[in-house]
Amino acid sequence: MKHAKLGDLDVSRIGLGAMGMSTAYIGPGDDDESIRTIHRALDLGVTFLDTAEVYGPYTNEELVGRALKGRRDGVVLATKFGMISHTGRDGLDSGPANVRAAVEGSLRRLGTDHIDLYYQHRVDPNTPIEDTVGALAELVVAGKIRHIGLSEAGVTTIRRAHAVHPITALQSEYSLWTRDPEPAVLPLLRELRIGFVPYSPLGRGFLTGQIRSANELDDADFRRGNPRFSTENFDRNLRSVDEVAAVAAEVGATPAQVALAWLLTKGDDIAPIPGTKRVTRVEENAAADQVTLTPEQIDRLDRLTPAVGDHYNEEQMRMIEN
Repeated sequence: MKHAKLGDLDVSRIGLGAMGMSTAYIGPGDDDESIRTIHRALDLGVTFLDTAEVYGPYTNEELVGRALKGRRDGVVLATKFGMISHTGRDGLDSGPANVRAAVEGSLRRLGTDHIDLYYQHRVDPNTPIEDTVGALAELVVAGKIRHIGLSEAGVTTIRRAHAVHPITALQSEYSLWTRDPEPAVLPLLRELRIGFVPYSPLGRGFLTGQIRSANELDDADFRRGNPRFSTENFDRNLRSVDEVAAVAAEVGATPAQVALAWLLTKGDDIAPIPGTKRVTRVEENAAADQVTLTPEQIDRLDRLTPAVGDHYNEEQMRMIEN
């Protein structure tokens, strides 16, 4: 598999998001199948794995740690902090004391002595970003983390953070139907040489074309509360799915592969992290590395019918900076 550069961090240009192995979609997954999926990803050349302490909570990091026993070398391991307070504060907590407590728990659960890329999961409005990044910089010096990342941060926060210590990567939602980073965030990242890690690059599964009705989702599936999967928006959003499928038919690929291939055309500093807990899906996603789109197909995808509805509910949208 080809590689991408996030700052000076080398990663496979398609990674693996592990969240759905433990939470969010249809409740607890099959740990054995999830571990087989991680191992298959590594065999296919995927070197970039993503988790977070809040996934589960905690159980996803434990799962990834078990999967990486004996295979940690060569893996770029990323996790996140800040959505759980270990200091008794309500809500988001990126205070220095919480940063120091969170990293110790993640290191223990992941079974490693260092985290390659450590993200602030959401910007904490009650802690100056300079204080958070200052604490992270101390962890870099101590060897507990190697690179610092942000997630869903806006341009002002990114500049302020980068002035304290180089930020290696920003992780935010970006896909064929979530273009929010394009006007301001992506140009800033290029200016500062910060890499970009798109999460939900397949629109939480919508862009794969495998879901044709909201009724197919389990009652426990978190997408039930997502505006784009709501009854009033679902059928309208199928139009963009069908447009992706038309390009996929021309290319001889799946819609998921086309959606990922489109992201890969946006720069060699971009490394999407499609999530899955199934071997067959990780094989499909990894094969997107070999899909080539023509300029005309890229242009058609650039002009894809926009999604209807926000990409999060109101409460979650309030945690995303513009």
